[in-house]
Amino acid sequence: MGLVSVSAFLLKFTCIVMLFSPIWAKTHHRTFIIQETPCTRLCNTKNILTVNGQYPGPTIYARNGDTVVVKVINQGNKNITLHWHGVNEPRNPWHDGPEYITQCPIKPGANFTQRIQFTEEEGTLWWHAHTDFDRATVHGAIVIHPRKGSTFPFPKPDKEVTLILGEWWNADVNEVLKKAQMTGGDVDPSDANTINGQPGDFLPCSQNDTFKVQVQQGKTYLLRMINAALSNEYFFAIAGHRLTVVGKDGSYTKPYSTDYIMITPGQTMTILLKADQLKNSSSPSRYYMAARPYNGNLLVRSDLNVTTAILEYRTNINTFPTMPLFASLPEINDTNAATAFTAGLRSLASWDHPVDVPKTINEHMYISIAVNTVPCPGNFNCSGPLGNKLAASLNNASFENPPIDVLDAYHYSIPNVYTPDFPNKPPFFFNFTEDMDIIPPELFLTQKSTKVKVLEYNTTVEIVFQGTNILGGENHPMHLHGHSFYVVGAGFGVFDKEKDPLSYNLVDPPYENTIGVPKNGWVAIRFKAANPGVWFMHCHFERHTIWGMDMVFITKNGNTTDGKMLPRPHDMPRC
Repeated sequence: MGLVSVSAFLLKFTCIVMLFSPIWAKTHHRTFIIQETPCTRLCNTKNILTVNGQYPGPTIYARNGDTVVVKVINQGNKNITLHWHGVNEPRNPWHDGPEYITQCPIKPGANFTQRIQFTEEEGTLWWHAHTDFDRATVHGAIVIHPRKGSTFPFPKPDKEVTLILGEWWNADVNEVLKKAQMTGGDVDPSDANTINGQPGDFLPCSQNDTFKVQVQQGKTYLLRMINAALSNEYFFAIAGHRLTVVGKDGSYTKPYSTDYIMITPGQTMTILLKADQLKNSSSPSRYYMAARPYNGNLLVRSDLNVTTAILEYRTNINTFPTMPLFASLPEINDTNAATAFTAGLRSLASWDHPVDVPKTINEHMYISIAVNTVPCPGNFNCSGPLGNKLAASLNNASFENPPIDVLDAYHYSIPNVYTPDFPNKPPFFFNFTEDMDIIPPELFLTQKSTKVKVLEYNTTVEIVFQGTNILGGENHPMHLHGHSFYVVGAGFGVFDKEKDPLSYNLVDPPYENTIGVPKNGWVAIRFKAANPGVWFMHCHFERHTIWGMDMVFITKNGNTTDGKMLPRPHDMPRC
């Protein structure tokens, strides 16, 4: 069998992990083939959706300023779309990817070519499926290096390593989703948490495939961390080593030394690791890298398993591998630890990487976040509270996907697809963070709709996300497409519009695209709507997205060519 045949055989029949060498060019062309691939984890084999037979999927390499053209060919068994998470896609919502928001899905046997333009992003981002629960296995890293002629704002590391945190279900993930949709109850938790697709040393049939990183004493390594999980936030640490966060969500931060990180679904971090523990021949040479879920509400079922990888020092001594030292991690419900880590993040705010925080705000929005219920259809009893069906909302509007995508409806002025009345504040106010048992049951209910918020070009926006304790609060990772934003404030309790803005950080707030709104707390963000088009905003817990914890911004065209949407591509998928 020739080399080409062997490669094709491997791509078709194994969920292999492949690493691609970067090719530095202004425009890069990639082909992503969506296909079913047998994959074995936890002693079981099942078919999963993959890109090019890889789980996790292939890494996209580029420089700041480059363009990547990806031809997506769907040879899988279902509709799918791909999203380039954290990429602004200036003037080009057509290639952003969320199903029924900016495009209809790519049907089996069809293809769609998407252009990804990196204009300000630099660091670590990622791509993933944006349909159903497909991103459980259809995801991969995006690595954006500095423009030619420039460099990192820190000493160049000796090597880079990508670490993707995720989840594994023994069952078909979309059957898990269908079961929850049929019963109206919650989604079954995953069977394992993973690092680069592997559960690690402490789960069945997994130890031989635990992901390992070899390091040399005295060298510095750049870790590119991605949380691709559907449901879990994670604490992550490496035994015996400090971590220095230098980037988040494709933007640089002030160097931030810490023993652990907390990373929500959708977030990415760039971290420096100094290999400094092999000080003599008697020093341990193997250390666990470990991730444990963070869950601020233990009433919400989650996968509690710790996932591990191994950091190994290269030595000249031939010895049998020893048991790695275990990492110290915060407890699963340690909200203080999660809050303390997040509070330490700051933008670099340097001459080469300045901040531009909006000081004057044109549009103030106060958005309550809630898990709710809707009446169970028919005469059935659903598995949700009070026999209803679980749902979710922003300002008590539970988003429902339309039959055609919002972008086409906007572009062609098609009526009755959406309504431009997403509210700037909740329809009613109460003590949002009060104990769940005190909140009246009638406040649990929400209504389905397809509401959008229309913004004039260059509008400056402040959103205060307000967590609520309806049906038990939890941390909510909110993600905005088409923009990054400045996180200017955060706190616990109900936001006080008179007092809390006095503590805003308008000097060096972190610049992010996904932010965790704390359980029973609030977060304030600011951004400028300078990207014309249709842009999704949603919780990055996948079940919450599907339940309706979403909304859409439509930013109108500006007056100049640079302020107008690009023309509609000819090969957009049809509904």
